[in-house]
Amino acid sequence: MTPDQQASAGQAIGAAASIRVLVADDQELVRAGFCVILGASDGIDVVGEAADGEAAVTLVASLAPDVVLMDIRMPRMDGLAATRLITAGQPAPKVVMLTTFDLDDYVYEALRAGASGFLLKDSPRGDLVAAVRAAAAGDALLAPSVTRRLIEAFARRPPEATPSPSQLASVTARERDVLLLLARGRSNAEIARALFVSEATVKTHVASLLAKLGLRDRVQAVILAYETGLVVPGETE
Repeated sequence: MTPDQQASAGQAIGAAASIRVLVADDQELVRAGFCVILGASDGIDVVGEAADGEAAVTLVASLAPDVVLMDIRMPRMDGLAATRLITAGQPAPKVVMLTTFDLDDYVYEALRAGASGFLLKDSPRGDLVAAVRAAAAGDALLAPSVTRRLIEAFARRPPEATPSPSQLASVTARERDVLLLLARGRSNAEIARALFVSEATVKTHVASLLAKLGLRDRVQAVILAYETGLVVPGETE
């Protein structure tokens, strides 16, 4: 994006700061395609590109992006190892994993490594932009069926250490309702409609849940809901 384009984008979104994005993918044409799509979107600036995980870690430290689009399989350092290092930093950007297959084994490990969401490489361009905006807002896209399948399949895998249901003791009844709906892939708007409250109220409940449970984002909240047995994969609402 040229300086003139950046200025126009900034004017289009008013006083809001642009979302700074780093794209990490070892395939140059794929990486370039993502950069073109994001660079043409108002309020999004592509601040850097990385051809492997090691370069991504280095660029995150120097460029301080808000969101990193991270390919899972890359040379020198894969996306999983890079995500572990990136999310361990403070402040840490949100990481959206890029994958070719909707049931890639690495995806499960990426959840534990700190990834905030997933995007298939053949997703429509609108989904790419939406994923970046959602990640930057801490509102990972959990609604698509592919992501629900990933979360549920992950939940069936034996966890390294199963959390105790006592972790949910401090959660209020309404916060538990919100967590249930989060785990079923509902967006803030859908949760608001289901509970007859405003989206602002839902955001407040989500923030409270994350703070009480010591979680980084919505994806971790979903994992906790499955691992504590609050939600059972495959059960109906």
